[in-house]
Amino acid sequence: MTEPLLRIQDLTVRAQRRKGPASAVVDGVSFSLNRGETTCVVGESGSGKSVTARAIMGLTRLEPALSVSGEIWFDGKPLHQMDNPSVARLRGRDIAMVFQEPMSSLDPLFTVGSQLTESLRRRHGKLPNQNLRTRLLALLSDVGIPDGERVLRSRPHELSGGMCQRVMIAAALAGEPDLLIADEPTTALDVTVQAGILALLERIRTERGMAVLLVTHDMGVAAEVADQVLVMYSGRIVENASADEVFESPRHPYTAGLLSCVPALEGEKPSVLPTIPGSMPSPEQRPPGCAFHPRCARSADRCSTETPLQTQKPGLEYACWNPIEPTFLPMPTADVPTHTAQAPKEDAR
Repeated sequence: MTEPLLRIQDLTVRAQRRKGPASAVVDGVSFSLNRGETTCVVGESGSGKSVTARAIMGLTRLEPALSVSGEIWFDGKPLHQMDNPSVARLRGRDIAMVFQEPMSSLDPLFTVGSQLTESLRRRHGKLPNQNLRTRLLALLSDVGIPDGERVLRSRPHELSGGMCQRVMIAAALAGEPDLLIADEPTTALDVTVQAGILALLERIRTERGMAVLLVTHDMGVAAEVADQVLVMYSGRIVENASADEVFESPRHPYTAGLLSCVPALEGEKPSVLPTIPGSMPSPEQRPPGCAFHPRCARSADRCSTETPLQTQKPGLEYACWNPIEPTFLPMPTADVPTHTAQAPKEDAR
């Protein structure tokens, strides 16, 4: 059996508070990702999605208030055992990340050309000027920017949000990574631009054979591009299965709740869109047992006292004492409107 490109085992990230013990913002997360596959991590804001992505990049170890435990294996290398300089050499080369809010992720003081040059030199070192220019224009062309010369001379505020996101993807691809992590890459973009960015990521993954870990709260995005779906709630993975399995027959009530919030494109329109009652608890206020039980219509006495074990079946994992039996509902297709198929958002606390 082929070894996965990325393997996470019992990853826990704790945040130290001014008063009281540290609380786990990511709690015992385990999953793997194969080359050439796209895995989507979905859930409400505050579920630990972005912190998990930052931990893989080694960025959480740079924050004094955070402590990280567990194992992170990348291409056979134990990142959890490597020192900061060694991880930094992989960052931007073998593993690259596209951050959310592209307008603020780029440096407003420098041109796009100078920022892309820095990314290229991380992989290739100093390049002759003519060779450098050719590579920069090729990068922009790869991400669907035809007017490369103008964009290279531009500063971020002179470009649209969608154009800035394409520049961010170009910067990530400059290092020729094996793994691309995209954190909410379609946030704040209109639906047409969203579709273009998703198509771009899918094309790049296919052409380059790299793995993509895509963080999103939008179930429409996951339905569009995912091979595998991880559903996170309050720092834990509650369901991990193929996209077909998740969208056709979700087992965890939280997953089913997220899907029920997707507006129907056909049939009678409800007067009020379905919602999941309540809100996600902060890490320090996480209830005993299943963290979702106060909001769950299927909750039983056991759910409030015992943390559910991870039930494992071929290609399927879920953590629930009272799972939903398979019903095999029709899977959403590319017709799902990605600008409306969103999980309820709560501010991270």
